[in-house]
Amino acid sequence: MMEIAALADLLKLEDDALLEAVARQTFHFFWDGAEPASFLARDRSTTEADPPGDLVAVGGSGFGIMALVVAVERGWVMRADAVMRLTRMLDLLEKAERYHGAYPHFLHGETGKTIPFGPLDDGGDLVETALLMMGLLTARQYFAGEITLAARITTLFDAVEWDWYRHGEDVLYWHWSAQHGWAMNHSIRGWNETLITYVLAAGAAHHSISAKVYENGFCNSTDYWNGKIYCGVHLPLGPDGGGPLFFAHYSFCGLDPYGLADGHADYWRQNVAQVAANRAHCIANPGGFAGYGPACWGLTASDDPSGYEAHAPNSDNGTISPTAALSSFPYAPEAAMAALRHFLSAHGDKLWGRFGFADAFNETRNWWADTFLAIDQGPIIVMMENYRSGLLWKLFMAAPEVQSGLRRLGFTGLHA
Repeated sequence: MMEIAALADLLKLEDDALLEAVARQTFHFFWDGAEPASFLARDRSTTEADPPGDLVAVGGSGFGIMALVVAVERGWVMRADAVMRLTRMLDLLEKAERYHGAYPHFLHGETGKTIPFGPLDDGGDLVETALLMMGLLTARQYFAGEITLAARITTLFDAVEWDWYRHGEDVLYWHWSAQHGWAMNHSIRGWNETLITYVLAAGAAHHSISAKVYENGFCNSTDYWNGKIYCGVHLPLGPDGGGPLFFAHYSFCGLDPYGLADGHADYWRQNVAQVAANRAHCIANPGGFAGYGPACWGLTASDDPSGYEAHAPNSDNGTISPTAALSSFPYAPEAAMAALRHFLSAHGDKLWGRFGFADAFNETRNWWADTFLAIDQGPIIVMMENYRSGLLWKLFMAAPEVQSGLRRLGFTGLHA
């Protein structure tokens, strides 16, 4: 088992050194805890052991690939070792089952066969595919000198038939199954974590979509416009209370929101506002939950005492998820640092472990998770790095497909 940074030592560190230590420990989820055949990311592990089997999380692997870039840049792993791992990942992804170019939610890491996510969800998942492609394009930009590797990534991206997932309408659909067709009937509309899907679909060299699909699809929803005031914070977009904080994280692991705008919003202001409203809700604590306060905040999707839930100001059961605050460093660095130090000092004996922070805790119900999730660990590493250096933002925003997609959809402030 890898060495776990001691709590007492962590709390003595200056801020930047502490961020380095936490991100590096969290990276072990994607390095030591990777699925052993493909080196892609497992969906989850526990504080004690990795799960049996070879289940791979497609979207979580996208975050893991971005974390791999951070690890090379920070000197945690050798570049040659990272290239070897990425090559093995591509070996699996090239032979894996795809559905008009899109990957399923889960894959077998050794065979590439689909592992159904649900009774009807046994085919392509366009959002998980977009998160994977965000990671792959970032890696392609970073490892540009690896000509063959870069070309393989481009080929996988170009194979995604984004326009197929329109289902003949001016909106993208989340799922398609060879067995069940469009039975899930889940159109992708915002405001939520799926902006990246429309940007990549618009920027594709083949099978692209037009701005009309973005405007009539993503931007056409009862949960898109907001404009209300929550705890003194004006929120431009999103559901009541702002929704879970992964809305401000997932797409923006790659998309740099600073100065990014279209006819609907300034996305830096949007994300800063959502984080501020989420934290203000936790400080106000209308539910009277134990532990909430200025240094103990952050509601997002995570495990909880009853299973798994998308926690948010309007859906709050007392569960705090460390990834919510820690992935918000770019938007609220002082508040995020206070939360980081609080999680270590007040809960470190129960939360801190081999892969960083466990997924969540609920003091009211005397519950602390014993799980680590790829989709929660990944954004911690990536968004901490974006706060510290902007590395992933610079790389992803420089990809020609990203620049093309943003321009096609009418975005300004591309600064690549």
